[in-house]
Amino acid sequence: MKSMEEMLQAAQQAAETIQKQMNEAQAKLDSLEVEGVSGGGLVKIRCTAKGRILGVSIDDSLIVPADKQMLEDLVTAAFNDARAKADRVANDEMGKMQQGLGLPPGFNFPGLG
Repeated sequence: MKSMEEMLQAAQQAAETIQKQMNEAQAKLDSLEVEGVSGGGLVKIRCTAKGRILGVSIDDSLIVPADKQMLEDLVTAAFNDARAKADRVANDEMGKMQQGLGLPPGFNFPGLG
């Protein structure tokens, strides 16, 4: 039977391992890119799985002063599309990490979703 000190040391090591894996997962999420689109591809927004916007692309055909409101609506729709995709990628990645830790399904470890 392990002593209490050995059990506490093992728990501390496990916590450090989990923290390291969490940091690695967060860094990976910031390197994964998704693209949101609207208007049949006329407006595109690239962002990371953490939601950091990397770029916006607007087709030249949309740059007409009279279409300003439509352009703003398309940019909003593209951003929301990218954000939804980023959330799915982030959840998938965090789920993979959680499975790798051997945690039971539904276990709500802070930061794992």
